[in-house]
Amino acid sequence: MEPARRTLPSRRFLDTLRARVRFDRNELAGSFGDLGTDFPLILGMILAARLDVASALVMFGGMQVLTGMVYGLPMPVQPLKAMAAIVITQRLPASVLYGGGLAVGLIMLFLTVTGLLDRIAVAVPRSVIRGIQFGLGLQLTTLALREFVPAEGNAGFLLAAVAFALVVWLLGNRRYPPAILLVVIGVLFALAFRTDLSALAQSVGFRLPRLHVPTWADITTGLVLLALPQIALSLGNSVLATRQIVQDLFPDRPITYRKIGFTYALMNLVNPFLGGIPTCHGSGGMAGHYTFGARTGGSVVLEGSFYILMGAFFAAGFEQISLLFPKPILGVILFFEGLVMMRFVRDQQSRGDFTIALIVGLFAVGLPYGYLVGLVVGTLLHYLGKQGWLGLTR
Repeated sequence: MEPARRTLPSRRFLDTLRARVRFDRNELAGSFGDLGTDFPLILGMILAARLDVASALVMFGGMQVLTGMVYGLPMPVQPLKAMAAIVITQRLPASVLYGGGLAVGLIMLFLTVTGLLDRIAVAVPRSVIRGIQFGLGLQLTTLALREFVPAEGNAGFLLAAVAFALVVWLLGNRRYPPAILLVVIGVLFALAFRTDLSALAQSVGFRLPRLHVPTWADITTGLVLLALPQIALSLGNSVLATRQIVQDLFPDRPITYRKIGFTYALMNLVNPFLGGIPTCHGSGGMAGHYTFGARTGGSVVLEGSFYILMGAFFAAGFEQISLLFPKPILGVILFFEGLVMMRFVRDQQSRGDFTIALIVGLFAVGLPYGYLVGLVVGTLLHYLGKQGWLGLTR
C-alpha cells in the first residue's frame, strides 16, 4: 500500500497538467486561431524596423510557451497593436521599439503593484468592456475583408470562399476542426504558386536571440512615441476585456487582473533585452483560439513552438516561410475571430448599456486613440446615466 500511496501525488500532478496543457487535434487547430492577427504584425515590424528575425520569433514563441504553461488556458500572446502600427507606418528603428516595450512594461508593473490596475477595473463598467470587445471585433472583420481576402486577386477570393465554407460547415466540430484544413489548403496553394522550396531549404541554419541593452534615450523616446499611445488599448483589451472573456468562456477558471498585469509587465521587461517585440495578452486572441477548438494552454504552447522553430532554424528564410500562409486564409480566420468578439455585446440587454457598448465600439474603430476615448467617454456615460442625467433608460 505504501508504494501506491507515494505515487498518488505524482498522478494528481500529471492529471492536473493534462487538464491544463493538452496536445490533441483540437489544441493544434486552436493554435492557428490567432495567426491572422499575429503573423502580419510581426512580419511588418521585422521589415519596417529591420529587427533580428531569430530574436523576434524565438522570444515571441518563448513568451507563448511560458504563458500557456502558467495559465493552463488558451491565453494569447500578441504583438502590441498600437506600437506595431506606429512602427510599421513610421518605420521607427528597433532601438526605439525595444525602449517603448520596456517603458510600457514598467508602466504596467507600476499599475499592478500599486493596486491602481484593480481600481481602474472596478471603475470601468461591463458595458464599456463589451464596447471595447465589439470595436475590436469590428476592426478585425473589417481588416479581414478589406486587406486580407482580396490580397491574391481572383484566386484569393476563391481560396477565401472555400475556406469560409469549410469553417461554416465544420465550426465547433471536435473531430474535424476546420483550422487544420484551412492551413493545409493554404500551404498547398502556396507550394503550388508562390513558395520557392529550394530557397527555403538553403536558408536552414541555427540561430539564437541576440542580447540588447536599451539606452535611456531609447526608453524615453519609446515612452513618448509608443508606450503612451499603447497603454489605453492595453488597459481596455489586454487586461479588462481579456479577463472578461476568460469569465465568459471559462467561468470555472477565474483569473485576476493582477495576474494578467504581472505577466504583461514581465514579458515586456524581458523581451527588449533579447531582441523580442513588445507583447501583450488579448481578448481577440483568446476568442480566436477558442473558436477553432482550443480549451487548454496546449494551443498556445504549440503556436509558440512553431515560432521558436521558425526563428531558431529558418530565420534567414522567414519571408519564404511567410508565403506558406496566404492572406486570404488568414483573413477568414481573422473574420471569425472578429465575429466571436462582436457577439459578446448581446448580453447587454438594457437599452442604455447596449447603446453605451455601441458608442464605445464605434469610437474605438473610428477615432484616433479611439480605445482611450471610448474607455473614458463610455465610463462617463455610464455614471451619468446612473444619476439620471441622460435620456438612456435602463
